[in-house]
Amino acid sequence: MFERAILVHYHEIGLKGRNRAHFENVLKRNIRAAVGGLTAHETRRIASRLLVRLSDPERREDVIARVTALPGVSYVADAFVTARDLKDMGRAAILSMEEAGEWDSFRVEARRSNTDFPVSSNQINVEVGQRLVDEFGRRVDLTRPEATCFIEVVQGDAYVYSRRVDGPGGLPVGTAGKVVALLSAGIDSPVATWRMGRRGAVVVGLHFSGAPVTDDASIHRAYRIGGILERSQIVGRIYAVPFGEIQREVSLEAPADLRVLIYRRLMIRIGEAIAVRERAGALVTGESLGQVASQTLENIAAVDAVATMPLLRPLIGDDKQDIIREAQRIGTYETSIMPGDDCCTLFMPRTPATRATVEQLDDGEAGLDVERMVRDALESLTHRDFECPAYRSPPRRKRRDAGSENGRDVLDGGV
Repeated sequence: MFERAILVHYHEIGLKGRNRAHFENVLKRNIRAAVGGLTAHETRRIASRLLVRLSDPERREDVIARVTALPGVSYVADAFVTARDLKDMGRAAILSMEEAGEWDSFRVEARRSNTDFPVSSNQINVEVGQRLVDEFGRRVDLTRPEATCFIEVVQGDAYVYSRRVDGPGGLPVGTAGKVVALLSAGIDSPVATWRMGRRGAVVVGLHFSGAPVTDDASIHRAYRIGGILERSQIVGRIYAVPFGEIQREVSLEAPADLRVLIYRRLMIRIGEAIAVRERAGALVTGESLGQVASQTLENIAAVDAVATMPLLRPLIGDDKQDIIREAQRIGTYETSIMPGDDCCTLFMPRTPATRATVEQLDDGEAGLDVERMVRDALESLTHRDFECPAYRSPPRRKRRDAGSENGRDVLDGGV
C-alpha cells in the first residue's frame, strides 16, 4: 500500500525572491509546532512545497485541520506517495478517486517539477486518465469535471490526490514583526487581529474591561477569543486592563460629549507603552469608517494626534455585514455576541461628538492627570499567554521600589 503524506502548497511566499527561504522556514517551524504532539512527523521543503510525512496515517485529518488553520498555507493536499512510475501513479489514482465521493465526470491534472522525468505532463494525463476510464467507466470532462485527480512529479517521488483543503493564504505568522491590537470582546477587533496575523504579524492583544465597575466577564470572553485565534498561532499574549475607574474619573472631569474620544486617547497611550515593552512596531484597532460616532474622519484624526507610532485599521473600509461574515468564518462570532458588560458600555454620553478637533480634546483633557492614569493602568495589568511559536515575551528586569528591601520583576521598557 502507498504511503500517505500531506503536501502543503503556498502562493504568496513563492513571490518573495531572495527572501523566500526565510518565509518557508518560518512556515515550516509553524507547521511543526502545530502538528507536534499529534504524531511523529518529518516536515521538509520539496520543489516550492512543504511535505509533511506522518508516522501515524490515522491522524491525517487532525494534521490537515491544524495545518490549514495556519496563515501562509494556500491549500493542503491529502496525497498518496508513489514512485515516478506510470503504473504506480495509475494505481494511486484509483485509490484517490475512490475517496473523491460521488462523481460522474473527471479529469487528470499532472504537473512535473522535476524535468528529468521523461514522460510529459500531457502523456501522464492521457495514460492515467485511460486507467481511470477503464476502472470506473466514467467520462472525461476537461472543462467542468466533478472530480479531479492531481499528480505532482517532484524530486524522486510522485504525489497523487483528489482532495485539496484550502488554508487562509497570506504570510506565515512571524514574518512581519509584532503589533499590539486593542482587542475588545466584540465582533470587529478579533477580525482585525486575525487579518494582521494573516499578513504575518505576531499580535499582542490589549483588552480594556469595565472592572471594577463591572464584572470581569469581558476579560474571559477576550481570553476565549484568544484561544480561538490560537489555532492559527496569531496571538502570543493578551493583556487585560481594568479601565472602569479611569472611565469614572474621565466622566467626572471631562465634557460629556468628548468622553468616548478621551477614553480612546488614553487607550492609545496605554497601548503604546505596552508596545514599547513588547518591542512592537504598531497599534491595531478594529475601527471601520463611520460605523459609530467616534469613527468619523474628524474624530479619528483627533484621537490619532496623541499617537507616536503607526495606527493600523485593517477594517477601515469594510461593511459591517462583511465583518460579521468573516467573524463567523474564523470562529469568533459566537463568543463576541455573548451577553456581558464591558468598558464600551460605561459612562456613555447621550450625544457624543462626531467632529471633534485636536484642540477640543486637548482642552477636555486639561483637568486630567493623564500620565498618572496611564501609570495606574500599567500597574494593574494582568495577562494570559497563548501558543504562538513566533512570540517572544518581553525581557524582565529587577526594579527596587523606594523603601523596599526586595526588588520585583517588571517588564523592561515600562513607563
